[in-house]
Amino acid sequence: MTPGTGAEGHEWRGWRTAAQEALYGTGGFYRRDEGPAGHFRTSVHASSLFAGAVARLLCRVDEALGRPAALDFVDMAAGRGELAGGVLAALPAEVAARTRAYAVEIAGRPAGLDHRIEWLASPPEGTTGLLFANEWLDNVPVEVAEVDSAGTARLVLVREEGNERLGEPVDGDQARWLQRWWPLPGEAGLRAEIGLTRDEAWASAVATLERGLAVAVDYAHTADARPPFGTLTGFLEGRETTAVPDGSCDITAHVALDACALPGGRLLPQREALHALGVTGARPPLTLASTDPAAYVRALASAGEAAELTAPGGLGDFGWLVQTVGIPDVLSW
Repeated sequence: MTPGTGAEGHEWRGWRTAAQEALYGTGGFYRRDEGPAGHFRTSVHASSLFAGAVARLLCRVDEALGRPAALDFVDMAAGRGELAGGVLAALPAEVAARTRAYAVEIAGRPAGLDHRIEWLASPPEGTTGLLFANEWLDNVPVEVAEVDSAGTARLVLVREEGNERLGEPVDGDQARWLQRWWPLPGEAGLRAEIGLTRDEAWASAVATLERGLAVAVDYAHTADARPPFGTLTGFLEGRETTAVPDGSCDITAHVALDACALPGGRLLPQREALHALGVTGARPPLTLASTDPAAYVRALASAGEAAELTAPGGLGDFGWLVQTVGIPDVLSW
């Protein structure tokens, strides 16, 4: 049923079901023609330096794999294929010739996309290479819990127009997840997003890799600094707004990446990961301005873009979850 029509729109539902329909159902936010870039700016859209860094990471994975005849690059939540296209363009010709690129997205294939990119609704099985999920997990819908006046964590229910009320107490696997990863003190009004669905989604994505590296990049928090009132919010046309599950806006929440991590997974901030891949933001020497002014201007612009990608308080604070499958941790090279 299309969001906003019929009796379903007036039901009280958990945030997971409501957000799933609002984002991915018929007429949902992520099925719009403009794609994510029409509403918010990710690292992919900020600078081609990001795709270049991912291409270098793919080359490291290629080396660790022994340069296989076919090297896979899987772009999860691909938007309109910007990252996959940028990575292919940045690869050395010899590596690009062996690379099979897959863009995984629920929306239809955009016109004019590089013919080398295969467009899929789910990640292919048995791949060998790099699976990269930039700002995917924050849009995997989750249930929201809130502590009531008696100190009990209850599911938050929501109607299509955004009104909320408390439902049944959290129980079962969801209660166990909260206890392990986001325990809520008995203070009324405290909130948590139950990340169990994200843990499962990440594990399923990693399981499609036969050998290689899986990376999730997202707004994130860890057990030592969970936000006391959660992070559920909306975005529309570049601005943060109230999360309303009617298909009119993006609905997102930061990711408990430490809970998602499988055995052997490693967390690090984006600035550290990009520095390891050669994105530093260092300004060019002033002497270049006098010897080659045009090159100096280009280098200065590149440094500005690199600074944005690695800035504290901004994109540089994104978390990277790095998961190896049968190869060494190539980000530590």
